[in-house]
Amino acid sequence: MSPDLLYQIALTLIPQVGPVCARQLIDYFGEARKVFQTSPDRLRHIEGLGEVRIQAIRSFRNMQLAEAELKFIEQNKITPLFIRHPDYPRRLLNCADAPILLYKKGDAALNNSRAVAIIGTRLNTSYGKQLTEQFVNDLAAENVLVVSGLAFGVDALAHRAAVRNSLQTVGVLAHGLNQLYPPQHKSLATEILETGGALLTEFISHTQPDRHNFPARNRIVAGMVDAVIVVETGDRGGSLITAELANGYNRDVFAFPGRINDLKSAGCNELIRQNKAVLIRHASDLLEFMNWRPHSPTRRRLQQELFVELSEHEQKLVSLLQEKETLGIDELNWQSGISASSVAAAILSLELKNVIVSLPGKIYRLA
Repeated sequence: MSPDLLYQIALTLIPQVGPVCARQLIDYFGEARKVFQTSPDRLRHIEGLGEVRIQAIRSFRNMQLAEAELKFIEQNKITPLFIRHPDYPRRLLNCADAPILLYKKGDAALNNSRAVAIIGTRLNTSYGKQLTEQFVNDLAAENVLVVSGLAFGVDALAHRAAVRNSLQTVGVLAHGLNQLYPPQHKSLATEILETGGALLTEFISHTQPDRHNFPARNRIVAGMVDAVIVVETGDRGGSLITAELANGYNRDVFAFPGRINDLKSAGCNELIRQNKAVLIRHASDLLEFMNWRPHSPTRRRLQQELFVELSEHEQKLVSLLQEKETLGIDELNWQSGISASSVAAAILSLELKNVIVSLPGKIYRLA
């Protein structure tokens, strides 16, 4: 584990320092340790930090809690994912309020080239059950990562269908990894882990599933995927919060329609009516909209012929995309070693040449 991990954990524990501020500090200092070792005068050079946060940082005295969490991680084979870790969900990098530290239990790769969140009501109808199971069944051949919140109803149906179809699935939790909520889903969580999936949270152990943690959990669900699919939901609740967050993150949102007098579909119908979600009927609609259909060999050959006409910077980006299939703008900046302005110019040129395609969330792949 990183020698800076103790300080990374501690940074998430400072009162008044949320994810946005924590990321600002990491961007400024480069590592968490320096946040605790720097002087107040240097902290004051950080725009917008303010005296309240500076005093919270300087007066932090709860390193024992961070040490206890470090021990818990080691004893329970949990993988900490710092925001600069190569396995950190790259789609989250484009979200300003992304957690600087995530805790993962399990083997699922969080940077699958295709990832969807499937969400909905906790009190699904038989219609919602049928839609969820058929939708996941139809994605079985597409190697799609299925993300949800491990809640009752649609969430659990999506996870179970993914397990049955040998798709990796990730349950994002609103509490620490020492427990499971709801406890009725312990066997489902075990199945997820045994079949190559994962449990993911930003909360340290012994954090309770308090009500205010669920919207925070929902932003991770929305931010770590390409698309959010709302199966069935009423006119209020967590699914609508997640859909709103996804729209704010420039993720594509889809919703299954229902009868106009069906209360369990009222939220989906309203999302569609307000143009906040695309009406979806089955998995093929998603594949077509997301341009996830197989590419023809002819197009691939033409693409390869174009590479000789690329500039040095363009060739560098293309080589990275050949290795990783898809990469976000932050990763392209970081891995290429090219200035952000040069990366932006090269991306625009590659798009105009039809060499790369822009995906939701400022993620790119070869055309």
